[in-house]
Formats: sequence, structure tokens, C-alpha cells
Amino acid sequence: MSSAKLKLSLYLVATALLAGCGAPGVPEPPSLELARPVRDLKAFRKGNEVRLTWSVPTETTDRQNFRHAGKTQICRAIGSPLRECGDPISIVVTPTPASVARKSRFRQNLPQAQVAPEASYTDHLSAALQMESPTSNLVYAVDVLNSYGRSAGMSNQVQVPSAPVLPPPANFSAMLTPHGVKLTWNAVSSVPAIPGLRYAYRVYRRDIDTNQDAIAGELQAGREPGPMVLDTGFQWEKTYDYRLTVVTFVDQGGGQQVEGNDSPVTRVVAHDVFPPATPTGLQAVFSGPGQRPSIDLIWAANSESDFAGYNIYRREQTTEPAKINAELIKTPAFRDSDVLAGHAYFYSVSAVDERGNESTRSEEASEVTPDQ
Repeated sequence: MSSAKLKLSLYLVATALLAGCGAPGVPEPPSLELARPVRDLKAFRKGNEVRLTWSVPTETTDRQNFRHAGKTQICRAIGSPLRECGDPISIVVTPTPASVARKSRFRQNLPQAQVAPEASYTDHLSAALQMESPTSNLVYAVDVLNSYGRSAGMSNQVQVPSAPVLPPPANFSAMLTPHGVKLTWNAVSSVPAIPGLRYAYRVYRRDIDTNQDAIAGELQAGREPGPMVLDTGFQWEKTYDYRLTVVTFVDQGGGQQVEGNDSPVTRVVAHDVFPPATPTGLQAVFSGPGQRPSIDLIWAANSESDFAGYNIYRREQTTEPAKINAELIKTPAFRDSDVLAGHAYFYSVSAVDERGNESTRSEEASEVTPDQ
């Protein structure tokens, strides 16, 4: 090939290569792959356990998808804020958002857009740790690392009381009575004398229909040898579950509290089979001459909250008592106009509640109508 042809060929190749190349742009910096720090860490303490929950980071600090997750450090301090994680109390695997979302959708049957990927960790507190600084707080944070062991910083910090808790008392029981649900248990054997702390029994009542809890009563621990709470806040003809816990109150730092573990649940079916009290003070008086013959009855009123009315019973010397009112009598007085002259009548009264429970009959009161 001649020199001229060779030069022409090289020129054409170079021109083609230059025509195929675009103008170079500004190169993008590589992602640091640092997860955005957690900002929604929450902590809940019950008994000797602290449960931490937080959302799994899905983005990096430069708004890229967080794809290279490493471990998550669980950080804890006593009494003062965390400046750095230091020696974590535990290191856990960071769940990938995709795996958490799949599990959540399976449990909740929700589309992916409605699933908030969440992680959790439970810290089990030793007795020694609880006594180390009993009126202080435990401070927690989490630090999400990438696969290279680097992070953008710790999460928000949360606190729970570090105070010691007491185990639930033994032999918790409930008994339905006419006056309420009587709840009893064994007193705790010893209450620690720690300045700034006090303890109380707390009884919860759960409505089975609504699954809602309510405090049925509280009682200071350590004073009563035979502790007892009478619950009057329930409704008849409903079913309730009761449980007992000992609460530690921290008088310092805004009056915090932490509950111990719960006792076994005891169920009560509040079926009212209890009649009202038997009426007392019944008196019978003849109406007197010059009037239509009748006998007036009066007695002391019942005071039950579910009281519905009275029944009146009458007999003669040779007959059994028979109810003489068609409907319940609402007031403690009754006039019997269905009497004959020259007869002796014996009366008794019973009380009836809203559920139809009827008391025993009162002591009798008698009266004789004069002969005409």
C-alpha cells in the first residue's frame, strides 16, 4: 500500500472514532453507602425487658437506595446521654427492607406501599444493672452500619427508668360478690427500701368484648398483710380478665413509673345472681272507720343501684302467702283495698332488682279489719 493510501485510511478511522464519541460530562462522585441514621427509635419497658423498635433505613445519606447493609449496633448508657456507641451491648443483623416487607405483607395482607419495614431488639436487664443506679434512666440508641463497617451516626436517643421491679405476687384470685369483684393476693415478701422509689400493686380489668384495659384499683405495697381491692367499676352480665402487677414509682425526674411482670390472668363472668337486701320495718295499719276498708303498708326503702321494685305478699290464718301486686311497686308504700271486714291479714314484702333477682320476704306485719 502506498504512503498516500495509508494516510487516507488512518484519517478515515480516526474520523469515525471521533464521530462515535460524545462530549464528556462532569463525573458523579461515588456513593458513600452510609445509611441515613434512624430517627424513630422507640423503647418500652415491662418487667426486666426493654423492647426497642425502629424503622429499617432504606436510603443512604446521599438519597440512594441503601443496598449494602451490614450490622446494627445496640447502644446503651446509664444516667447520661450517649456521646458515641462505644462498646455496644449487642450487634444484630440489619434486615433488608425487602425481606421485612415480605414478612409484614404476609402477616398483615397489605400492599408494599403500606408496609413500614421495622426492626426490633429486646434487652434483658439483670438485677445488678437495675440496682446500679436505681433512680436514673437507661439511654438507648442504635447505629446502622454498612457492609464496610461505617455509619452516618447514631439514631435518636430514648430513655426508660432503670429502677428495679418486683415479681408479681402469688395466688392472685377474683371472687364475684353482691358488692363487686373482690380481688386478693399474697403480699410481697419484702419491699426494697430505696430512697426515691416506692411500690404499689396495680390491678387491671380487661373487657373481653372490647379488649380494652382499665385500672380496677391500686394499693400501696408493703403495708397490708392481706392486700385486697374491691372493683365496682365493671358492668353486670359481661366477662372480664383481671391481672396484677407491682409498679415501681420513681419520685425523681418527673415521677416516672415502670411495671413489673403480670400475674396469671383470672377470668370473671359478672352474672348477677345476687338479690337485693330483704326489706325491713314493715308496718300494717287499717284505714279507719268512715272510709272504704283498706290496709296501708309502709317499710324502709332499699338503696341498691340496680333496684327495680317490690312485691307484696298476703295471707290469712289458713292460707299460704300470695303475691297481690300485678306490677312491681316502685315506692315503699302500698294500700290493700281488697279486704273484708272481720278478717286478719298477714303481709310480707320482697325487693327485686333489674335482672329479676328477688330477695327473701320480710318479716310479717299483720292487721285485723273490724267487723261491720
